[in-house]
Amino acid sequence: MYPSDFRYSKDHEWVKAEGDTATIGITDFAQKQLGDVVYVELPAVGATLDIHQTIGVVESVKAVSEVYSPLSGEVSAVNEELNNSPEILNRDPHGQGWIIRLRLKNKVDLDQLMTAADYEKFLEGLAS
Repeated sequence: MYPSDFRYSKDHEWVKAEGDTATIGITDFAQKQLGDVVYVELPAVGATLDIHQTIGVVESVKAVSEVYSPLSGEVSAVNEELNNSPEILNRDPHGQGWIIRLRLKNKVDLDQLMTAADYEKFLEGLAS
């Protein structure tokens, strides 16, 4: 269910690393918990983020939720499409619904994140 080439955080963010860049978004589980997304607050390109620092906010019809950076680095791109169509997060959370791209400060931080199999086990633990 969850892309096997991604890494996952306990805060329900996903990471797709390519070289020194990581694309980050929220998982399918997170978007289902939020419900219909109506607004996404994005950080500024060039902003420096530390692990677990707030990237921005996702507002839905049910809740307002902060999104945390699972890695440290500099924001190299934001998904501007989310400004006009925040519902992309519901439709395609692991694809077009990416939130930011980060130029990684330390690639070994990826080793602290869960594999898809580990994340699915983590979700099973939440359900029980």
